[in-house]
Amino acid sequence: MSVPFSAASNAYASATKLVDQASKAAPGAAAGDMGAGPDFGKLVAESIGSVVETGRQADQKALDLVDGKSNVVDVVTAISETEIALETMVTIRDRVISAYEEIMRMPI
Repeated sequence: MSVPFSAASNAYASATKLVDQASKAAPGAAAGDMGAGPDFGKLVAESIGSVVETGRQADQKALDLVDGKSNVVDVVTAISETEIALETMVTIRDRVISAYEEIMRMPI
């Protein structure tokens, strides 16, 4: 699967905006939060931030390759890591949506 550089760049920018919005929206305790475990929103924001950072590192390695400061193996490895991180994030998103839909189908 080949993704244009501009599309990947736009995806990283969108993910960064989501992380910023999530961190601004949840600075305090959420309604119903009783301190019983980690905040789900914070966990999601950290995960998205991790994927974005992986993408930035891959982009930097690609730019280093153009400047002659990096080799092809490092760039391919970084891009593969980014692809795996994105696929993992999409899979988790799909499962969360599926679980939500299943909960919504349950009788009250």
